Amino acid sequence: MKINHQFLWLWLILFFACSNSKSITEESEPLKLKWKILESSSAKLTESESAFTIINTGKRSLKQGNWKLFFNMGSLRLSDSDTNHVEIAHINGDVFSIAPDSTFPEIRPGDSIVMQVLSRKIRNITDFPNGFYAVFNPDSTKGVSLSLALDTPKYIKKQEIALNAKIYEENTKIVSVDSMSIPPVFPTPESYYRKPGSFTFNEELKIYADSSILGEAEHLVELCKLLNCNAILTNSRNQATIRFEKKALNTPEAYELTITPHDISIYSGDPRGAFYAIQSIKTLIAPEYYKGTQKNISLPCVSIIDRPRFKHRAFQLDVGRNFQPKEQIFKLLDLMALYKLNVFHFHLVEDEGWRLEIPGLPELTEVGAFRGHTLNELDHLLPSYGSGPFKTNTAGSGYYSRKDYIDILRYAKSRHIRVIPEIETPGHARAAIKAMKARYEHFKAQGKEEEGRKYLLHDSEDHSDYRSVQGFNDNVINVALPSTYTFLEKVSDELINMHKEAGMPLQTIHFGGDEVPSGVWEQSPAVRKLMANDPTIKSVDDLWYYYFNKLQRFLSTKALYLSAWEEAGLRKVADGKGKKKMIVEQRFAKNNFHLDVWNNLAGNEDLAYKLANAGYQVVLTNVTNMYLDLAYNPSFYEIGQYWGGYVDLEKPFRFIPYNYYKNQVEDERGRALPANHFVKMERLTKFGKDNIVGIQAPLWSEKIINKDRLEYLLLPKLLGLAERAWAPDPSWAVDVEPKKAETSYLYAWSVFLNTIAKRELPRLDFYKGGFLYRIPTPGLKKIENTVYANVQLPGLIIRYTTDGTEPNEKSKVYSKPVSFQKGLKFRAFNVLGRGGRTVSW
Repeated sequence: MKINHQFLWLWLILFFACSNSKSITEESEPLKLKWKILESSSAKLTESESAFTIINTGKRSLKQGNWKLFFNMGSLRLSDSDTNHVEIAHINGDVFSIAPDSTFPEIRPGDSIVMQVLSRKIRNITDFPNGFYAVFNPDSTKGVSLSLALDTPKYIKKQEIALNAKIYEENTKIVSVDSMSIPPVFPTPESYYRKPGSFTFNEELKIYADSSILGEAEHLVELCKLLNCNAILTNSRNQATIRFEKKALNTPEAYELTITPHDISIYSGDPRGAFYAIQSIKTLIAPEYYKGTQKNISLPCVSIIDRPRFKHRAFQLDVGRNFQPKEQIFKLLDLMALYKLNVFHFHLVEDEGWRLEIPGLPELTEVGAFRGHTLNELDHLLPSYGSGPFKTNTAGSGYYSRKDYIDILRYAKSRHIRVIPEIETPGHARAAIKAMKARYEHFKAQGKEEEGRKYLLHDSEDHSDYRSVQGFNDNVINVALPSTYTFLEKVSDELINMHKEAGMPLQTIHFGGDEVPSGVWEQSPAVRKLMANDPTIKSVDDLWYYYFNKLQRFLSTKALYLSAWEEAGLRKVADGKGKKKMIVEQRFAKNNFHLDVWNNLAGNEDLAYKLANAGYQVVLTNVTNMYLDLAYNPSFYEIGQYWGGYVDLEKPFRFIPYNYYKNQVEDERGRALPANHFVKMERLTKFGKDNIVGIQAPLWSEKIINKDRLEYLLLPKLLGLAERAWAPDPSWAVDVEPKKAETSYLYAWSVFLNTIAKRELPRLDFYKGGFLYRIPTPGLKKIENTVYANVQLPGLIIRYTTDGTEPNEKSKVYSKPVSFQKGLKFRAFNVLGRGGRTVSW
């Protein structure tokens, strides 16, 4: 198929998503695959109809029984009109297969078939199937990776033009901001006062530090080395040009920073405050100084008094679904430290991967940390999220050794970042379940069946029928088995030991609790036996309290508190209409449960406030504002999910923690909310407000197949979280007069964008090797026969072409409206010449 240049970028993304890390040229592939969306753009349609073409490019015919195709997708089935004699089977999770049925005709080399298929509506490029590979008999144990060529319908262009116009209108609201209106450090400090003059880093700086803060002074020494300055520690306070001194302040993370032309004074009552003062110095340094060796580095004179708004400022990374290497974790921890985030929620376990070595349970990583083609999953897991047939795929496979994890803990500790490990249970636990099943089979083969049962997580006689949101029918731990708690205690003890060895005592383990589907445990003999022996358990719904009560009790014996997702604080009750609803579980409310509350979707907008008002310690993790893995906007070409709406840079910045109703003007589908929408919603009480411990932004990894995608979805969104977690409550959040609040907001938003665009993103071009943050697409609007363009981030350069070619760093600079003509393309570039995604008219 000839690839239209307009869709070349899309085709390349899908090619690399569908191919394994081992390069396979199109000529060497035995099958050639094409996908074309057929149906119109009607919003009423809930499914997409597509034509899926298989071309036999190999040397042998495709016959019934000698080939099968595997791939990953959210859903897929044959259209009723299809007559190709193939079968599409859902294997588990997002794994599907296509195979010929008994009446399948022969497809000779060079011939092809075209299938009509239906799937969930394809809204953006990451909805397409991926991870294609073929298996040919007689060797059904090996898979051959295949790529996928795409063709997209013409209606996409019309949608993109409308979105570009909307972006243009939003960009026009950004007002001009002079440099003196930009706060000197980021996130915005509690108060600051600019002074004339500057402090210059000379060839030899002398640093004095109070003994309790000496370790933090070493961070400044390292910074000076980076900036080519020679800094030494001295015992003489009077001779020092930079002084760290102890001073009683209102919170441990508070600091005072004073810079004069002659010296720098840092006051804090705790090493954490001193550390954050150094991070402020880093953001005071002009971005260009991070390019490399510099001379005459200077800081503007300023006086800053600062402290964080929340004590819990968290970023969560999911490495269970797709893996990230240790070096990338270090880089993310450095980014978090720079912007004063202090909790790393490490989502180590998922259905699709167990990512941490646990001594004594080698199967967790030998089996649970790898994905690839398999007939029984006794050696590794099924491919997921496009990971393909080979265990060598670095997104699907990988884990942290015990040493790796301790290294990560120490790295985080030196940056005052607390690590909360998450062992997702009882749902999202398929990797652990399969690994412990493999362990059982291993011992059983040796005649040691009882030893094999010691850590089993499933009941082999359980015939319960369920299907998780992610498509699994075997991903929930059986909470009635005593071996489940033996397993969880073993894992907990090993985590405690690793944290102790790293010098970061463990305070909590996050045990998940998210998305357990209906139907689990209902046909389990182990559950029936437990219910017969425990009269407090009257139905499977009571197992929820039973499970988390046991977890909380054994954690308390280890001086730990329980962290979980919101469901741990909820229970099912009959609604009087034959159905069940979730209400707040009062029995755990005073047990120091820390709940990450994500669900503020329709009908649950006040859930976080309900739980906080009841007494739970709540971390606001609102999906519509904080889920960084959601696509930036509805463009067909944006990577990311959208089930909880779209999250751009503004969504976390606009978040009002103690009254998020105020700025939530649309639902997760982008529909405007009526003025009275929140009237009957529960408000946050004073008691509830005291139970809001902080805010968190998760980055789930279904779509993150490499570090480039990670950084694209992470930045610049994470900077909105950093501002809202640290900076004081802005005036626009508390203004009661709507017009005044909106005017105040638009100015604050403009200041924030200028701060990000002119200081922080240029810094991140170089900091810790540089980050590949998203460069926004230009807004475009056609008025009569003229095309106008603008861009969200001040200082970016818009370039364009008129002949249909891709704009590059040498293309014409947009400086005034352009006469309309076919082939116009626009693209924004940063100062280094790196461009974002191209948009066209």
